Amino acid sequence: MAGKQAILIAGPTASGKSGLAVELAERHDGVVVNADSMQVYDGLSILTARPEADALARVPHRLYGHVAPDRIYSVGAWIRDVAPVLEEIRAAGKLPILCGGTGLYFKALLGLLDDLPEVPPKIRERWRNRLAEEGAPALHALLARSDPSAAQRIDPADGQRIVRALEVGEAAGQPLSALQTGRRPGLLEPAACVKLVTAPERSVLRQTIAERFAQMMAAGALEEVAAFRTIPGAMDGSAAKAIGVAELSAVLDGTMARDVAVARAATRTRQYAKRQETWFRHQFDPSWQRLPAPDIVAIETI
Repeated sequence: MAGKQAILIAGPTASGKSGLAVELAERHDGVVVNADSMQVYDGLSILTARPEADALARVPHRLYGHVAPDRIYSVGAWIRDVAPVLEEIRAAGKLPILCGGTGLYFKALLGLLDDLPEVPPKIRERWRNRLAEEGAPALHALLARSDPSAAQRIDPADGQRIVRALEVGEAAGQPLSALQTGRRPGLLEPAACVKLVTAPERSVLRQTIAERFAQMMAAGALEEVAAFRTIPGAMDGSAAKAIGVAELSAVLDGTMARDVAVARAATRTRQYAKRQETWFRHQFDPSWQRLPAPDIVAIETI
């Protein structure tokens, strides 16, 4: 691993990323750094499949559960958080091992995303209030006048993306489309990284997902959601979108049977994993090594 800046491990949920990261960290004196947009949030360690105590005891882990669940968090915020962490790891003479299922985090690391400004909270809040009051189609009409190119690419019903385009445009003082150059400064050189994608066979992944959600329930996922719902603002933030929160909330409210909730959450997880795998296949170039059996193949060959 001499001369390498980092090991990057991407892949769909339940594909063996975390275990592989720990094994490689032990082999190469590494530190595992979270690159998953759900695992950054505090309050849902079970449902977001954050590393368990035994993994945390084996090697250092960073940027897991460091964000309050009511906070709005973005790829830009993660880049700002991860930059000093990478410097600390390098200064200690260790190897960063970035692991997660959020493809945009990896693209940002490698300088393959747009360089967009941070949106002030007041601007963000104003546009989100307008979305709630006026609806997505009305804001899409505004976007069509101020940034026709961006509006053409965004569905009129996609309120989240419409608001993002409007708030970034206001913060930057120019249209979002003018900022989309794909040239955000990267923190790592692509050629200086080992880049891996965990890619088990779909039938294997489906079985793993079913087994893992059952394990989550046995580990106290229902109780975790009950506690999460008591955190002020948590159910209104992005963390509440974690798969299983809505289903288990329905169980707690008495509107859904436990077995139905488990089945629905497992189905949603399979659908999400399929979308992730498709994204990685289309967005990552051939320099990313695909690993159908990461627990065996990667450890023997890296």
